[in-house]
Amino acid sequence: MRSFLSGPALLVALLPAMAACSAGGLTRSGNGDIAPGIDSRRDSEDGLIVGHRLMEAGQYELALRAYYRAAGKDGLNVDILSALGSANLKLGRLGQAEQLLRRALDEDPTFVPALNNLGCVLMEKGQAGEARVVFQQAYALDSGDSDSIRENLRLAIAQSESALYDTPKEKPAFNLVRRGQGRFVLLSQL
Repeated sequence: MRSFLSGPALLVALLPAMAACSAGGLTRSGNGDIAPGIDSRRDSEDGLIVGHRLMEAGQYELALRAYYRAAGKDGLNVDILSALGSANLKLGRLGQAEQLLRRALDEDPTFVPALNNLGCVLMEKGQAGEARVVFQQAYALDSGDSDSIRENLRLAIAQSESALYDTPKEKPAFNLVRRGQGRFVLLSQL
């Protein structure tokens, strides 16, 4: 006897039966309504926590996305602004990082992580004097408890003091002078 269903038609006909037999399939068992293993009734993980974990793992772009999701859910607060600034700092987006960290400090001028990260941005931009002041504020607010802030302050002090005493070295000016046909002389002002 010959079957009416063959090839792709047979697969399409058997698909609902196979899905009903698989774990989680089409039933409303404890696995959830959307997909097997996902409970849609449970709240999702906090985007700020997910972002922090991704930052620790070196996944800065994904962390930035998690922070944006947290901002969409909870609004922009000092924690989220500081986290967004930190992720942008790690991605090398110094201008964006500085803006976000300054906005965080506008909301809470005593928020130590934002102060420390703003100091790091300023150091990266070559503004050691301002970074020194920011690190001093962070160190004072933290009561000297953080080794990383102490080290950042030490580096900022060293760099800002060396900038005061170092004289910029002038590059010698070179001139190419023609001396006859096909002959050139390189002159410098040393």
